[in-house]
Amino acid sequence: MKIIVAADKNWGIGKDNKLLVSIPADMKMFRQETTGKVCVMGRKTLESFPGGLPLKNRTNIVLTHNQNYKVKDAIIVHSIEELLEELKKYNAEDVYCIGGDTIYKQLLPYCDVAQVTKIDFAYIADSYFPNLDEDPEWHAAAESEEQTYFDLEYKFVRYERNK
Repeated sequence: MKIIVAADKNWGIGKDNKLLVSIPADMKMFRQETTGKVCVMGRKTLESFPGGLPLKNRTNIVLTHNQNYKVKDAIIVHSIEELLEELKKYNAEDVYCIGGDTIYKQLLPYCDVAQVTKIDFAYIADSYFPNLDEDPEWHAAAESEEQTYFDLEYKFVRYERNK
């Protein structure tokens, strides 16, 4: 399983159930990486999408404690164990954890790759991703050149779990 996330310089990822910033190149990379794949997310992440609807052209799996939660065109699971059982139906290379912070923290131990858009700015955030730069289990394996969107600098960094 892989993780895909955009994080600011303090590893902030969201505020009030919204992304901190929308960078077109990041959105394009997210679409390219996840289209045709399996996207695992929490209920609040799903509800933050336009219309609260699942992502098109992907298998959407929502992890929620709410036993009564239902949404059209998504698979609902209620525990990590149930999720892992469901994921056995898919190639692990095709599974992406897409948030939010609670789901990232729960699934990080099951992931070997994290595709991080690192934004060189500190936003006011209320949700965070674990700092992989300080985690001895992870290393930055590849990164793009710095890019700029208006005055905002960012780069794509592929982190891999140490073997």
